Amino acid sequence: MVEEATRYSDADLAEFKEIILKKIEKAQADLDLIKSAYMNDLNNGTDDTSPTFKAFEEGSETMSKEANSQLAIRQEKFIRDLKNALFRVENKTYGICKVTGKLINKDRLKIVPHATMSIEAKNLQR
Repeated sequence: MVEEATRYSDADLAEFKEIILKKIEKAQADLDLIKSAYMNDLNNGTDDTSPTFKAFEEGSETMSKEANSQLAIRQEKFIRDLKNALFRVENKTYGICKVTGKLINKDRLKIVPHATMSIEAKNLQR
């Protein structure tokens, strides 16, 4: 009888760590971009345009800021989830499904490195 692995090897964990660190770096850059748009650092300004468009512009600007705010919140959550995944790599519990206790498929982890559940467990939730 072949014994099923209970955790990923140190080499696998090192590979996952690299993937996670790259994703954190990109996600942080994206968050900075969203925040700079939200804070209006790149203000092209419409202060000198005709007052008849002012109400439309202000409403549009408010919606845009709200959308950017929501994007920033989602991005911050994504970064937090990635950092939690990094913590699991460090304590060698990374890639273990929190529902089944089995290893999460490697291909899934490469695509969704912050995953905490296998596809099997996700399907059970439906």
